[in-house]
Amino acid sequence: MTNPAQNKLPLILPRLPILVSDDLSWKNIGFAHFQQPPWNVPEFVSSRHILCLNAGKPVRLKQVVDGERKVVDSIPGDLAIYPAALCQQFSWDSEAEFFNLFLEPSFVTQVGYDLFGSDRLELVPQLGILSDPLIYQISLALKTSLETDGMNSQLYADAIAQALVVHLLARYSNHSRQIKPIAGGFTQAQWKQIVDFIHANLDRNIHLAELAELVQFSPYHFAHLFKQSTHVSPHQYLIRCRIERAKQLMAIGNLSLAEVAQTVGFASQGHFTYHFKRLVGVTPKEFLRRVP
Repeated sequence: MTNPAQNKLPLILPRLPILVSDDLSWKNIGFAHFQQPPWNVPEFVSSRHILCLNAGKPVRLKQVVDGERKVVDSIPGDLAIYPAALCQQFSWDSEAEFFNLFLEPSFVTQVGYDLFGSDRLELVPQLGILSDPLIYQISLALKTSLETDGMNSQLYADAIAQALVVHLLARYSNHSRQIKPIAGGFTQAQWKQIVDFIHANLDRNIHLAELAELVQFSPYHFAHLFKQSTHVSPHQYLIRCRIERAKQLMAIGNLSLAEVAQTVGFASQGHFTYHFKRLVGVTPKEFLRRVP
């Protein structure tokens, strides 16, 4: 049995999941891939939001969620959304294969506040036949990351979780609406503050939250405003600044390439060489040969 007392999965099922993220350090999102025989899931309450996607053959699914009864003939790719803290009960009468995505409610609330300035956004249950290709592709991406990256998949999972929640709140929440583009840009004073901070800290990892705090934006709004203003992400802008500083240091000529890489904040000379050639078009050694 898949017992919720033994792991984070809220379902009691006869077979263990084929693939599950429980043993990894994913904070805001979870993933499980199930293949189960005909089964009746007794009533339970999940502390997390659950997204369920049909990943196998058509199946007739009987559901009771928050007192609402619904029977659907689910086909591959179909999506259902079950918000946290609701009584849920399910049964199906043929072999079923499905992906479950689990989201922490506190994370959804935080993203909702960053997006809409409200901490009262709630996901609306979706029990019918719903097709959402983006969410299906996200589930496949998480599955692939689990299979290939394993313990090194945390950063990728965090990024996927952010994108997924933005999409869910825009389409399936009680304030569901199109997210309006963020208008305007940074003031000259704000931009100078951002650039000065980046150049003063090229030798270390700079976090998005630090930059956002400088100008009193949420990380979500800051990242969008930054890309809108510069046409690159903060991370890519930082790398470009590092490369420009590296070119200046190389022209002076009193540091080795390894020392230059370390001085401008690259983890290794190889990492520095990769980004230098990507942005400049030649390797650092070739660039040095061309310096007068």
